[in-house]
Amino acid sequence: MIEFLKGDLYESSPAHAVVDCGGVGYFLHISLFTYVQIQGKKECRLFVHEVIREDTHELYGFASVDERWVFRKLVSVSGVGAGTGRMILSALNPAEVRQAILNGNSGIMKSIKGIGAKTAERIIVDLRDKMSGDTSLLEIYAAGGNTARQDALTALASLGIDRLKAEKTLDKILTSGSEEFRVEDLVKLALKQL
Repeated sequence: MIEFLKGDLYESSPAHAVVDCGGVGYFLHISLFTYVQIQGKKECRLFVHEVIREDTHELYGFASVDERWVFRKLVSVSGVGAGTGRMILSALNPAEVRQAILNGNSGIMKSIKGIGAKTAERIIVDLRDKMSGDTSLLEIYAAGGNTARQDALTALASLGIDRLKAEKTLDKILTSGSEEFRVEDLVKLALKQL
């Protein structure tokens, strides 16, 4: 399984990119969102999702782990293939896809080419619970420059704690004390209050 490809950006268009990794050019299908992120760069790193079937071996590239995660959730829905997932991420960025699903906004999903009313509803019903939990981890990892608060939030989210509740609890702990907390202390204190 290929996790990511890093190399020279040999060629790119709004639908594909060719990344030269040590003299081997890899063709990756990309979304418009990823294209905007890599446009004008000489080098890039794309996170990969492989589609291996009897008759084809395709690579899909994403500018961030978060975008790939959303894509993988989308293609896990019955009736949503890799092409449709890429189309959704070309019309909406990952945060907008997440918001549309969490808010049950089937109208914005139906406005995307190839998405009908039934598919839009199926995406929302199948992914609403999945979008609320795991994404906080990805946002934190993708942001970089983690602080003790962010590390504690990651730990709490991995334990299945709702992100909004965890954030409020951590903020309450941090504003109540003047001392500098270690990650372990923040997690322990938050678990006692949740």
